[in-house]
Amino acid sequence: MNAAPETLIDTAIPAARFACDLRQCKGACCTMPGHRGAPLMEAEIAEIEKALPVVLPSLPPEHREKIERDGFLQGVAGDWTTNCVNKRACVFVLWENGVAHCSFEKAYHSGQIAWRKPISCHLFPIRVDNGLQERLRLESIPECQPALERGAREGITLVDFLKESLTRAYGSEWYEEFLRYCRAKQSGT
Repeated sequence: MNAAPETLIDTAIPAARFACDLRQCKGACCTMPGHRGAPLMEAEIAEIEKALPVVLPSLPPEHREKIERDGFLQGVAGDWTTNCVNKRACVFVLWENGVAHCSFEKAYHSGQIAWRKPISCHLFPIRVDNGLQERLRLESIPECQPALERGAREGITLVDFLKESLTRAYGSEWYEEFLRYCRAKQSGT
């Protein structure tokens, strides 16, 4: 890890090439195996509650039933996540032509809601670990291999690909400092 703007940065992040390729991965980041879904910040719970009437009708019946039966989140204060269906798909996943999509993002892009999606989802494949000092790490899953290949082929860095989400999470001043840090690491300085 290397220190960057008050955050520890995984050494793999500055040089990583990445650009999502939904045709290949089928939205795997929304359907990863496990008991817990997307990490949520406290403020995001209220955003989900506001968006729920809009996105609920678009969800598969099994997902609506899970939300009605168990709620949309699990955990405790400071450690909330979305619920999952069958220990895989986030309850807010909808399917189109075999590809998992975020119902919030679909509603956001169609102008139905003003909130895009949980920041942990928007930042993926970067994960944020909180401890004594915040740490950004690159999460590697085999399903993202096509995104790594596309990023390499098209010359798209992870830092450039995630500009919007990193700016949303940390602000434009932080992002510009982070970008300078990553460019310096890429050039070996």
